[in-house]
Amino acid sequence: MLGQVRIKRCGIGRDRVRPGRVLADKAYSSRAIRAHLRRRGIKAVIPEKTDQQKWRKRRGAAGGRPVAFDSQAYKDRNVVERCISKLKQFRAVATRYDKRAFVYDGTIDVASIKIWLRDLTQDLPDTA
Repeated sequence: MLGQVRIKRCGIGRDRVRPGRVLADKAYSSRAIRAHLRRRGIKAVIPEKTDQQKWRKRRGAAGGRPVAFDSQAYKDRNVVERCISKLKQFRAVATRYDKRAFVYDGTIDVASIKIWLRDLTQDLPDTA
């Protein structure tokens, strides 16, 4: 799955295939995933499962050191999840009926604009 990641460049040049960091939940906290990310030079922002913490502490010095975890960067994950959740309220985005990718991208753009305008009008004070 990580091999399919492509990050578009603003200007000319080929797409980047290696993100700076990966934000994931506890379900993706495994040795294999962390090792794969480490080999590719990607910072993993994944909280450690409690059973893995207990296992590591039970082994003592042989259990290794705790995984690095940036809690401030992990909070950004919530923003992305809420955005995707708002986008999925639009049926065309959630079900993806569009045959062509550029049409689907346009559907996401229109849904994003609608969400932005809705949030913008909710912030305005009542004039009545």
